[in-house]
Amino acid sequence: MDLDVQLMAYAWNLAYARELTVDLEPDQWTWHGGPGLENHAAWTIGHLISGSDYLAWDLGLEREMTEDWKDLFERNGPGDPRLPTRELARYPSGQLLLAELTRQHERVAAHWRSLSRAELERDLPWRFHGHFPTRGANAIFMAVNHECLHLGALGAWRRAQGLPSALARMPSEL
Repeated sequence: MDLDVQLMAYAWNLAYARELTVDLEPDQWTWHGGPGLENHAAWTIGHLISGSDYLAWDLGLEREMTEDWKDLFERNGPGDPRLPTRELARYPSGQLLLAELTRQHERVAAHWRSLSRAELERDLPWRFHGHFPTRGANAIFMAVNHECLHLGALGAWRRAQGLPSALARMPSEL
């Protein structure tokens, strides 16, 4: 797949993350949606930041996420028993989270563009190696699939609060 298309999808995810959260009041960022909807907006956006930071590392950059943010936002995939806390004071503001997600997206996209085809085709041993065995394939998974999984859940979380569809408000062009 063409790198421009992959990065277009990554940019679209960022725009959708903004649209999913633009109308939230501060106390809504940690609203608990009930069983299956525990991943509130603050945790979800923070988790996408950690995913982009981790992707940057997979592509050869240093990780930048602080240990306290790692502790708050990283999980070891399905089966990890930790759930996000509902304590608003534990989370950075929505504005700060979105600014950091934007910065991480920009950092990843710029570096990804700089890599050669040979660098992207290097083997990358990881949990889903059988599905995405190279740095480039992992990048697609993290930038597109992983983000879409969480953004779709965030869309359901919004709807459980009675909020309107964010997808319906997405502009036809970014």
